Amino acid sequence: MTNQVSNEARVIPLRPAPARPAEGESAPTRHAESAQSTETKEPLWRDLVGEVLRRERRAQDRTLKDVADAARISLPYLSEIERGRKEASSEVLAAAAHALGLGLADLLSLAHADLTRHTTPHPRPSTARPHNTLCLAA
Repeated sequence: MTNQVSNEARVIPLRPAPARPAEGESAPTRHAESAQSTETKEPLWRDLVGEVLRRERRAQDRTLKDVADAARISLPYLSEIERGRKEASSEVLAAAAHALGLGLADLLSLAHADLTRHTTPHPRPSTARPHNTLCLAA
């Protein structure tokens, strides 16, 4: 007997496999799946932060090199952050924000505003009581 080792790598999926339709149901079409995923898909935080950094830099008519030098970040790394390719640490984001004259809170607030514009509002159950009710305690 010989023990042969397979040259194939074992692949572990990052996303769960789509559910198979029950008997009698038709499988969703690729178009329907893509339409559904675009409706519910939220932007990534790194994309939002990168968009804000790029928008602010361009609004100030500054180059990537200028901001990277001021923030003491490498130019290629700052470029990847702006394009949403890298998940930057809070220290790097703070340095980039300060180089643009922003605080970290300003950067995050602007990214949050973009996030709320990109996502559809979901109705939340109200926890506050209406103003026209009367509450009595015994």
